[in-house]
Amino acid sequence: MSLTARPTRRSVTAGLGAAATLGLLAACGRPDAEPGGGTAASAEPIAEGAATGSLTVWAMGAEGEKLPELLKGFQEQNPEVTVEVTPVPWDSAHDKFTSAIAAGTAPDVAQVGSTWMAEFVGLDALEPTPSEIATDDYFAGALDSVTVDETVYGVPWYVETRVVFYRKDLAEKAGITEPPTDWDGLVALAQAYQEQAGATWGISLQPGGTGSWQTVMPLIWSNGGNVVDEAGGAFTFDSPRNEEALAYYQSYFTDGIANPAPADGTTEQDFVSGAVPMFISGPWMMSAVEAVGGEGFADKYGVFTMPVKESGSSFLGGANLGVFQGTENRDAAWKLVQYLSTPEVQVEWFAQSTDLPALQQGWEDESVASNEKFEVFRAQLDTAIAPPVVASWEQVAASFDAQIEEVCKNDLAPAEALAATQSEAQGIGTGA
Repeated sequence: MSLTARPTRRSVTAGLGAAATLGLLAACGRPDAEPGGGTAASAEPIAEGAATGSLTVWAMGAEGEKLPELLKGFQEQNPEVTVEVTPVPWDSAHDKFTSAIAAGTAPDVAQVGSTWMAEFVGLDALEPTPSEIATDDYFAGALDSVTVDETVYGVPWYVETRVVFYRKDLAEKAGITEPPTDWDGLVALAQAYQEQAGATWGISLQPGGTGSWQTVMPLIWSNGGNVVDEAGGAFTFDSPRNEEALAYYQSYFTDGIANPAPADGTTEQDFVSGAVPMFISGPWMMSAVEAVGGEGFADKYGVFTMPVKESGSSFLGGANLGVFQGTENRDAAWKLVQYLSTPEVQVEWFAQSTDLPALQQGWEDESVASNEKFEVFRAQLDTAIAPPVVASWEQVAASFDAQIEEVCKNDLAPAEALAATQSEAQGIGTGA
């Protein structure tokens, strides 16, 4: 989740208080850190031999609970190392990290939300990745999420991307046998669900609020827009292409296709009942809807890649692994990251957690490749895009979420919303 990953897996920091905290942390840094976002300290080689000593690892949510089981293999290979895993709740993780960085008490290794990378690099908190850890097999969007100013910090650990979940049986009842591939087709399917299959709403979309930008951004990218320039040094929210994409998203609410005030926590039930037979989400929702739907429900629904306007794209989330500056057991820390960066271990992790491998080789394993729904996620990952790698993105995203809510619930003109977001983003700055 940061991006993480999943909308409920992140803590969004907003407002002047967060900006002040960012400035304070940048001033404090970590005791042994080099200035300049880590680029002044070259990536030293990893010492040969087995890992020894002790390591502290922080991981969030379900990953923090399941990681100790995965690390048994690492400890068998390195019997003289001790690894202590601390599970951290996602909703408090960002603040816990920034406080630890300021105090010089960050862990040796940690799961890092994908939208936090540039911020932590700017705080001199993360080490550059040694050359012994190959990065050429990662999905391009995942590698982008760990690349700051052309330097790679850490590695992608697992990935997720968003696709469209839909009730195949109800689509057939509505006379549609193939999933849509473009924006107009998505609208047509949603309306057909309402008109021909008895659905209350044609699709479930988030009408603003925390994380809603994760659904709107793929539409912007698909329409040839973006919210930062190529150099990542300036925001570009208020563009005609972005306005067109946000207007398209708004139309689902103004045209009565999506509920502007959905109840929390009912997506799975509404999907199974057919009241709302389509939504956009990540791979974790497969087990969620199948648990509610029961035996045989897996055959009633399918997934398809995000419909496009100009090009195919979706949000790329997941989480990364980072080694923190000042660790007293650097070599063992990187050996642990190296262990978790092998295809076979990523496949093992998939079996334990259903987190999708960030390494493309991991997808060649039958346990992943044999599921046709996962193959749709695999296809989407080829064009999925990581969020902007700017240090202030958490604050800017919170501002964008608030404006999206005004668009969806209060019929604010998309141009006005984007102008307001642009103004606020410029005031926040990129954190560079």
